[in-house]
Amino acid sequence: MQSPLFARKVASESSTQKAMEDKRDVMDNEPWKVALIDDEEDIITVSEMVLKRLLVDDRPLTFLKAHSAKEAMQLFEQHSDIAIAMVDVVMETDHAGLDLVKWIRESHKNTTTRLVLRTGQPGQAPEEDVIRDYDINDYKHKTELNSTRLKTTVYSAIRSYRDIKEVESGHQGLEHVVRATTRVLQADSSHAFAVQVLTEIEALTQQEGLCLSLLYQAHNPLNQHEVIKLHYDGQTLRQESDAQATAFPSSAQASIALALELESDVHTDRQFTCFRRLSKDCECVLSVSLQRPLSALAQKLLNVMLSKVAIIFESLNHREEIERTQQELMFILGEAIEQRSKETGSHVRRVSLICELLAREYGLQEDYVLLIKHATPMHDIGKIAIPEHILHKPAKLDPDEWEVMQTHAQVGHDLLCHSKKALLMMGASIALNHHEKWNGAGYPAGLKGGDIPIEGRIMAIADVIDALAARRSYKEPWPPERILALLQEERGQHFDPQLCDIAIKRFDDIMALRDVYPD
Repeated sequence: MQSPLFARKVASESSTQKAMEDKRDVMDNEPWKVALIDDEEDIITVSEMVLKRLLVDDRPLTFLKAHSAKEAMQLFEQHSDIAIAMVDVVMETDHAGLDLVKWIRESHKNTTTRLVLRTGQPGQAPEEDVIRDYDINDYKHKTELNSTRLKTTVYSAIRSYRDIKEVESGHQGLEHVVRATTRVLQADSSHAFAVQVLTEIEALTQQEGLCLSLLYQAHNPLNQHEVIKLHYDGQTLRQESDAQATAFPSSAQASIALALELESDVHTDRQFTCFRRLSKDCECVLSVSLQRPLSALAQKLLNVMLSKVAIIFESLNHREEIERTQQELMFILGEAIEQRSKETGSHVRRVSLICELLAREYGLQEDYVLLIKHATPMHDIGKIAIPEHILHKPAKLDPDEWEVMQTHAQVGHDLLCHSKKALLMMGASIALNHHEKWNGAGYPAGLKGGDIPIEGRIMAIADVIDALAARRSYKEPWPPERILALLQEERGQHFDPQLCDIAIKRFDDIMALRDVYPD
């Protein structure tokens, strides 16, 4: 019996159809994959003939063919993106199609492909039983599948598959956004923040070579206008706090200005800009320069990500502002102590940079390096308790005066040690231990070698180098070669040998740091 699929004669190609095929050849979108699984070659041939010019969402179809359940399994192993499979029930066995459906859903874990069962012997696989017992999406008798109904079935199945994949992609995209914002939250500086945000945006959009521009502005309680402009192109970070400074490329600048004026998002094919009001006194605009337009789903996901990023940046900025204020207060207090000793306040800033260099070269973790750097201004805080006639004496101290002077290490520790904050705890350790010596001849505890905390050992060598290179009321600055000679002489005596070797190797760099904060 002739298949009813032949009931409607396929029309000959018209000029319009030919134009459609020419258009299809140059389409960028991938075709929908349709699996035709049947042991009757005529059914496969006619199905392909009827469907070959079909477009669903302007995307053509491509056909994968199998004549048995075994061949169909191989198709599914090779292709993870089959939109619809039209499966014959009776092939190598009376229930081969049903077994295949079970394998696809259960063993192969494919729940997205739309499965349409076709049977020429409905009595062997009753529709009600099959729909109930098997995870299929449609059931058709071959006798009812004329050309129109076949196309209708394919349209419906592919659109269902499309919607499922969009939901699946949206779910995966939201999971990516959640993971991405978690990673961005771990950034401890503006530079790390910019690098991580751009990395996550490139992963989300599947584009490379993007640029990120950020404008953050707020009014503080004194009604002062605070502005932060940040631009990162994947290599160089530019950051400005001047409202008049130009930090953004022209395309980003125009989009940001328009977003601020409209107080809303501004999107073009090449510039994706989000406006976020974080509070009545604070707003943030983020703009991403793209390589190509985004899909509707990617736009929604990027919008969500940038909204979270704006909030994270505000939190990071507040944290950095607190840290900057703490650091500045530490320097001010350290400088005040130095000025009480009638020494230049630049000493504490220079020593901070020298300690940072030595700690990093020594191989300490970055957070520990920065903690040492920012705590060093507290090293001589105990001198607040030393009488001025001792501090200002231009000659060598007598034994009694020297004994009083030595108490400043313990006093400094005692002033800071009650805090549970890492910065002050580090300051307490540096204040107590920076006059200990590697050979055990230092004070106040006479610690030796590795028993001296590393921050004390670092501060000891940095303090001596800078003090010798500076002019004091009781001495002239030492020339560099004399300081180098002392380092070599005191290696393993006053100073940790490993740190001493680092200081000698990087001596020119250490001396150059003195130019940053001259006397």
